[in-house]
Amino acid sequence: MNTSKIGILLLILAVGLVPCALAQTKTEALANHSAVPYPTADTPKAIDRGELSAQPGAAPISVTVALSLRNLSEAEDLMKAVATPGSPQYHQFLTSDQFVARFGPTNADVAKVISGLAKYGLTAERTTATTLNVTGMPANFERAFGVSLHSYEVAAHGNAPGYTYHAPLSHPMIPSEIAGTVSAVVGLDSRPSMHPLHVSAPQAQTHFSSPTSAKPQGGLLDPFGYLTVADFASYYNVLPLYSKGITGAGRTLGIMTLASFTPSDAYAYWAALGLKVNPNRISIVNVDGGPGAPSDASGSLETTLDVEQSGGIAPGANVIVYQAPNTNQGFVDVFAVAIEANLAESLSISWGDWEWFNNLENAPVTDPITGKTVATTQAIHELLLRAGIEGQATFAAAGDNGAYDANDGCPPPYCSLTLSVDYPASDTAITAGGGTTLPGLQQYCINSACSPPYNIYIPKERVWGWDYFIGLCAALGLTPTECGIYPVGTGGGVSISFLIPSYQYFLPGVQLSQPGQSFYYLGTFYYNLPAFFPGRNLPDVSFNADPYTGYVVYYTSSVTGFGIEPGWGGTSFVGPQLNGVTALLGQDLHSRLGFLNPVLYQLVQNGQAYGGPIPPLNVISTGDNWFYYGRNGYSPAAGTGTMDVANFARALSEPY
Repeated sequence: MNTSKIGILLLILAVGLVPCALAQTKTEALANHSAVPYPTADTPKAIDRGELSAQPGAAPISVTVALSLRNLSEAEDLMKAVATPGSPQYHQFLTSDQFVARFGPTNADVAKVISGLAKYGLTAERTTATTLNVTGMPANFERAFGVSLHSYEVAAHGNAPGYTYHAPLSHPMIPSEIAGTVSAVVGLDSRPSMHPLHVSAPQAQTHFSSPTSAKPQGGLLDPFGYLTVADFASYYNVLPLYSKGITGAGRTLGIMTLASFTPSDAYAYWAALGLKVNPNRISIVNVDGGPGAPSDASGSLETTLDVEQSGGIAPGANVIVYQAPNTNQGFVDVFAVAIEANLAESLSISWGDWEWFNNLENAPVTDPITGKTVATTQAIHELLLRAGIEGQATFAAAGDNGAYDANDGCPPPYCSLTLSVDYPASDTAITAGGGTTLPGLQQYCINSACSPPYNIYIPKERVWGWDYFIGLCAALGLTPTECGIYPVGTGGGVSISFLIPSYQYFLPGVQLSQPGQSFYYLGTFYYNLPAFFPGRNLPDVSFNADPYTGYVVYYTSSVTGFGIEPGWGGTSFVGPQLNGVTALLGQDLHSRLGFLNPVLYQLVQNGQAYGGPIPPLNVISTGDNWFYYGRNGYSPAAGTGTMDVANFARALSEPY
């Protein structure tokens, strides 16, 4: 468990970074300020420097206030209708103006919130249809929200710079003047929050390296660890679309991220593969001033691979990179800006955190009128509803810590083993991408002579879980925890924050939350998870994500410079891959796709997913993520399986 996360648990703090103006739609140079590193197990414990208002040179701060949608239940129903084949409203998407007129907060509600905050000396400016940027001195925010804001300092460590943030000592309270109209208040805490969801094979397992010999199956062009989008296209049957001239031309895909990147890396990657791309296809939108200059510590490799994968699968598409600071305020704002712009037909994000941590870090604010809490998860859910209603498909990575997302960076015995899932993939209005391991032979050395090699043969594509290394670890005299394999694998399981959605009703394989799940850190109890909770199951669909059958990334490191780095994986690859695939499907269909889950699950429910001469999905019936197992149908390990892209395109074009 990273120490900054434990500090959150101990202090009951929240997240958000001091922002500049909400969005800077610029394609020129990136912001040159230093990027804040994302939290890791090596992050030092923050030092409380006392009251924020008492710090030398105390300056105004900024928060985002997200306003609630009108007719929320109607919006839920409409998103379901426009996404479900057979519905009279299927693919009858609203324009942005139509959505705002029907569901957006009224001008009177906006004016009420602005004037209510003004009473405390706070200035609010409308930045999107549903968000306000609120600025003022720390003391004014303390009066408005009934909190004491403190300043914290985190020391530099390794290659990660030090930084400061502010946070309240207690949960804030919504001022009565604005109660009943707000879905979230974020930015009272400016702690770095989310984690990129990629994994490196050599770094993840220090006791053995990438395979000395890798013999993949399934028509792959490159060895394991060096796979590219060309291998993806071959293995998952994208080539028939390319042969029809489908490249994503005329489409725009959006990457939402919390770290900046070096665009020339993506162009070098595409050029190395011989892909013909527009040399000006990438646009950059800096949200809240942007995340700062590219750096390893801030997660720039994540953004790099997101752009390379999505833009490589759809070489004809334009790419917009929406990049924000790594805070809950930046997280809300990057969704708000990307969805408000409505320029990208599909969006993906590969950053996340355990649901409960995320909820805690949101510092849910109590609404004194309704008695409800308002938080980031609600604001983002309402933004995702808007995306679906307007025809934007959205994708998130399901996580890389197997069925135990809470144990990211904190394996037993430090933390209790807790079944848990990642957010935002757990939201019912986003498609969660899970991970698999490709079939083939992997050989490893267990002695200096590498004789004999240790062979691992995987006969068919399986759920990604590194339990298949247990025998190798035993041969090295190591337990799974000592070996570094436990509990690494695809995220998947049952949400405790979101109820099961209608598209998963009565579906064999869908499960309830397990009993007896509690979260402890170093023997101290923090939270009992609800047992038998009828929660949303994830993932929804999968692709290869195992670093040991994984990919190469072209990347400019802030430490070592440009390099071609093999052995990368994680479900962070799956989100942008689905993003790129959606650009192809949209061009083929001559339409936006919108929210994809109802289509996926209807194929399974109707018995059309895996049978017949052109099955659109491939069942993943073997393997596990350390708790949930693959099966012949849906599982909270591989979802509905993997996509046969050309067959899936045909299923979309032939309504059922």
